Amino acid sequence: MSVSALLRPTPEYRSADLLAAWLTGSFYFSSARGTLLADGVRARVRSTDGSWAPAAAEALAAAAAAGLADPVVVGAVGFRPEAEAGLLVPAVVRRAGAPAGLRAQVPEPGTGWRVRHRPGPAAYTDAVRRALELIDGAGLRKVVLARCLELTAAAPVRVPALLARLVRTDPAAYAFAADVTAPGDPAPRTLVGASPELLVSRHGATVVANPLAGSAPRAGDDAVDRDRIARLRSSVKDLGEHAYTAGRVAEVLGEHCARLDVPEAPEVIGTPTMWHLSTRITGRLRDPADPACSALGLAEALHPTPAVCGVPTAAARAAIADLEPEDRGYYAGMVGWSGQGGDGEWAVTIRSAEVCDRTVRLFAGAGVVAGSDPEAELAETAAKFRTLLRALGLEDVA
Repeated sequence: MSVSALLRPTPEYRSADLLAAWLTGSFYFSSARGTLLADGVRARVRSTDGSWAPAAAEALAAAAAAGLADPVVVGAVGFRPEAEAGLLVPAVVRRAGAPAGLRAQVPEPGTGWRVRHRPGPAAYTDAVRRALELIDGAGLRKVVLARCLELTAAAPVRVPALLARLVRTDPAAYAFAADVTAPGDPAPRTLVGASPELLVSRHGATVVANPLAGSAPRAGDDAVDRDRIARLRSSVKDLGEHAYTAGRVAEVLGEHCARLDVPEAPEVIGTPTMWHLSTRITGRLRDPADPACSALGLAEALHPTPAVCGVPTAAARAAIADLEPEDRGYYAGMVGWSGQGGDGEWAVTIRSAEVCDRTVRLFAGAGVVAGSDPEAELAETAAKFRTLLRALGLEDVA
């Protein structure tokens, strides 16, 4: 079944209805293609070898054989290869069109929050300097270093209100809320966010990926923003960083596509807080029936892209494990859905947070390449935190 068919609006639902209907344990995903809300658990997807696409295909086939119409797999996968994944076949799926006509909500000013920087700003810039030494001497060309903010509120965080603010602030984003509760959690844990980055979507034989790499903060002043966009388009450092990412994505998709369209140069796209170099890559699958060419199979092949990990992947992962004090969890992983026919949509879990009771844990990263300035990378992470911080009523804690 195609993406457009799966997300075709039904008369009884509007996107605002589904956003308002999200409850703890539900799965929500919205994009320019449509809105999906899933509830209940028909089956959990289990993998014994860390490969999720074959296990998802088996779960979908079993659900269809048991009489579930148009089954889908939904959920999230973490950053590390051995990370847990919260993938399942839901019992009920409701669909609507893309979020539209939603009025932005201004959160109450955040008060009573305790903020922990993990690591602190000085330790982060030191890690960037150490990464630059690795880039100079160990064959590493790029590594994305992230830092964490752990926020603790005086009362349990209201996830439905947080999700609604994220969607209403940027309806074009890949917005999501997924249950990622782990053993030992004192309360349900929810992964919530509004990512600007499409990992991959599939619609019939057509696949699309939209890697982002190379960023600048949005100023909110037209003249300043025009200058930042121009600088981004001509930045040797940012263009080089972007080329690593777009090249790798094109290489992976090219293994499965009979035709691939890769623009010669990136464009600049904007979110409410950032400007990004963007390359929209489209392809035509050679064999759509190949299980490896399902949306989830392609997402697994692409994950993690150099936009959130580095180049080469193994060396970058090793550097991240050595230089980052905090386990990323689901940050820089992937979230989305796939249908039995192979179609689906998966986003990179950036501009995201894990919320558990009174605690909000969020990450932001910056790509370190030869010539990177540690203070500039620190400032970039601070700007990327703003998506979640603004939705929480916090602004100047990053």
